Amino acid sequence: MVFQEHLEIHTKGNSDMNDLTHEVEEAVKKSQIQTGIVHIFNIGSTGAIGAIEFEPGLQQDLPEFLNKLMPPSRDYKHELAWHDGNGHSHLQATLLGPSLTIPICRGKLELGTWQQIFHLECDIKPRRRRIVVTIYGE
Repeated sequence: MVFQEHLEIHTKGNSDMNDLTHEVEEAVKKSQIQTGIVHIFNIGSTGAIGAIEFEPGLQQDLPEFLNKLMPPSRDYKHELAWHDGNGHSHLQATLLGPSLTIPICRGKLELGTWQQIFHLECDIKPRRRRIVVTIYGE
């Protein structure tokens, strides 16, 4: 069986993190799938999906680390094409990736105690994001 749902979030721009765990848990519950996997996918090239302990320190640490590793600047070759100031946004999102897959056991997400699902906005401006949640199983 396959079940699919779309989530929509509104972000505040670069470094904004949103906890998606509850919404994904609700989708799993609605699907009635007991054993399988859930795949969470960000539509767009400047947003990322991952798993982290969603607490205030890490909500600051992850974006700060990414901005040190790939700082905002106009020196990226992407700027030659679009001049939009978000070359670093594409690189950050690519490094983290647009999706995450989690096992479902006995109708629940198989996450650790301190493991939550997040969306990180890497773009420089607020965005309306669509996230596809696809659940496979029986």
